[in-house]
Amino acid sequence: GTGILSSQPEENPHWWNANMVFIPYCSSDVWSGASSKSEKNEYAFMGALIIQEVIKELVGKGLSTAKVLLLAGSSAGGTGVLLNVDRVAEQLEEMGYQGIQVRGLADSGWFLDNKQYRRTDCIDTITCAPTEAIRRGIRYWNGVVPERCKLQFKEGEEWNCFFGYKIYPTLRCPVFVVQWLFDEAQLTVDNVHLTGQPVQEGQWLYIQNLGRELRNTLKDVTASFAPACLSHEIITRNHWTDIQVKGTSLPRALHCWDRSLHESNKNGKVPLKGCPIHLIDSCPWPHCNPSCPTIRDQFTGQEMNVIQFLMHMGFDVQKMAQQQGLEPSKLLGMLSSGN
Repeated sequence: GTGILSSQPEENPHWWNANMVFIPYCSSDVWSGASSKSEKNEYAFMGALIIQEVIKELVGKGLSTAKVLLLAGSSAGGTGVLLNVDRVAEQLEEMGYQGIQVRGLADSGWFLDNKQYRRTDCIDTITCAPTEAIRRGIRYWNGVVPERCKLQFKEGEEWNCFFGYKIYPTLRCPVFVVQWLFDEAQLTVDNVHLTGQPVQEGQWLYIQNLGRELRNTLKDVTASFAPACLSHEIITRNHWTDIQVKGTSLPRALHCWDRSLHESNKNGKVPLKGCPIHLIDSCPWPHCNPSCPTIRDQFTGQEMNVIQFLMHMGFDVQKMAQQQGLEPSKLLGMLSSGN
């Protein structure tokens, strides 16, 4: 594979020689379903059960002697990590394997149940507001959420546990959260579409506000990596080593996190000196981080630089320079160098 699934040390400096198992996402239920096919149900949604069966099978293939099990996933798989990491730990404990430390790595699965930019009727997964989509889905899939999170909410309100900032405080296992501040999937469900047309001012303000809201939900997350880029998913991309937040790449931050968990098991000291694990961009708009992945015009497929992108987004350089008390050329220089 690529990124964290690669067996090349250059592409995957920390886990290139780890034992890896890839579970394809074929259950359509954010890894939460427990409903089998029956006369009443035409479809089976068994994501939660698939994970349990995989764990059972792996115990006989060497997992029983492991020190660490890292449950990782992107997008729906990232949310699936949050929903399953504690259950996997409990499952292994019940099977008598208390020595295995279970951890989570959730990439691009930390969604907000925010107000859409434009409200639309819920006719399919794309037009449906995030909360309504999950609310309907959970009934359809017979979705399972962790007990500790479930207890925080009234009966029928279990959908709350699909949102990272609500489930995270209830988790026992350590989880590293990777999230673009301007996640394309989040913008899609919020009805912000960046194709072809320049962005209107209302959309631009909405996008900036989304970044602020997301940043706020991550402030108490011990281990996090949140670049100010417009993108979706990162850990399985081969460019995952290139993206940096405050001068630190994601593989390095994950390595620091791994070490700090090993060290804290020994002597209770975290975090390690010079080893950052809480990395969140503070600059306010998409692609203000110069290490962001290349942007392509969704219409033409052409690559754009940051300034072209901002112009496309309806960003008024003159006005912004004036507000900052700068010459426009100085502001453009700062933007392109990422300051």
